[in-house]
Amino acid sequence: MINDLAGLDLFPTTAFEVLVNLSVALFCGLIISYVYRITYKGPNYSISLVKALVLLTIITSIILLVIGNNLARAFGLVGAMSIIRFRTAVRDVQDIVFIFLALAIGMAAGVGYAMIAITGTIFISIVIILLTLLNWGQTRKREYLLQISYIATDDSEEFIPSVLKKYCKKLRLINLKNVGSKDELEAYYHVVLKDIEKSNTLIKELNSNTEIFSVNLYFDEDDINAPT
Repeated sequence: MINDLAGLDLFPTTAFEVLVNLSVALFCGLIISYVYRITYKGPNYSISLVKALVLLTIITSIILLVIGNNLARAFGLVGAMSIIRFRTAVRDVQDIVFIFLALAIGMAAGVGYAMIAITGTIFISIVIILLTLLNWGQTRKREYLLQISYIATDDSEEFIPSVLKKYCKKLRLINLKNVGSKDELEAYYHVVLKDIEKSNTLIKELNSNTEIFSVNLYFDEDDINAPT
């Protein structure tokens, strides 16, 4: 019975069809990769993922071309893939969404549904761009926890409040303690930023003062910016 399944191939694929399917997968993969580049705003942007999205779309298309309608190949591929373990942690949910999108479009291109692949890619890309431009899902008020470690001098005591007032709508000092010597302080503020997009600029400006040696910005319990 297995031999019968192995020889079952109702729709043999020509070289032209292979090139067309792979070209569609490449075109769609490039669009997906470009949309990821222009819409990603998180702190964990990965150039390797941008390239991988293009390759993932093409590879998925090739896998579907290899399987065709042959059940034996499909089961064999499942067995082969089961021995491969992927240990890379995906930290951002948006990365997972783009990976699934690349897989889905690659499957559509691989089975010859070029119209579904192209239309789906363009439609979903437009939706992603619109959601990004509209800041969909973003709360109007986001309170952050700002931690600043610095050496207490007249200059730093004037510099820190002036920078915070420049970038924050509201700020409230919730904790101030000595770390190390008596002149080394660690301050914690609850802040509401005027412009969330300028959070990195706030950190850079604070770090420009030589008497400040650590600045971290947190949202709830999750670190939204890598410590600088």
